[in-house]
Amino acid sequence: MKPLGPSLPAFGRLLASLERLPGVGPKSARRLAHHLLAAPPAKVEELLEAVRSCRERTFSCSICHALTEVDPCPVCTDPARDVRLLAVVEASSDVEVLERTREFRGRYHVLGGALSPLKGVGPDELYVSDLVERAGGVEEVILATNPNVEGEATALYLARRLKPLGIRVTRLGFGLPVGAAIEFADEVTLSRSLAGRREV
Repeated sequence: MKPLGPSLPAFGRLLASLERLPGVGPKSARRLAHHLLAAPPAKVEELLEAVRSCRERTFSCSICHALTEVDPCPVCTDPARDVRLLAVVEASSDVEVLERTREFRGRYHVLGGALSPLKGVGPDELYVSDLVERAGGVEEVILATNPNVEGEATALYLARRLKPLGIRVTRLGFGLPVGAAIEFADEVTLSRSLAGRREV
């Protein structure tokens, strides 16, 4: 059998597409590509249909900007949630991780990223204005941005915007390792971070 490589443009395009996925390097992309090519056509079609369906049915919640299939999302409409607490995260995936801890019973606000001047991402590219507007009705805003350079800069900027409103602004405790992403943290670490949050 002819080896799959640069001489097969379609395979190369598949590898390039898979490598663009977060957390997928060249070796993982190659394993995934070979798995997809060896799988029965029905299984591959099932995967493609799942991706298509998800793309068509999910969108951002008009209140918190988390991914949802109904608007507003179930968290925003849950009467059991503590409306006095608002956790600010960078992405919808962070909401899912925090929910798995079962520690946080407030509501969320998804920024849609983090401040990064070098990448051209400023406050206007994020849902900062919406956050300031929502924060008027809460007692505490927990800044749960990632503990890296961009996340820290974003947290400091948001604290400066929110403090004048007379709101308590806290940051997750540093049970999270510096430079790590929240979505890769385990539930115990995140629970301790929530419990050990500090004033900003």
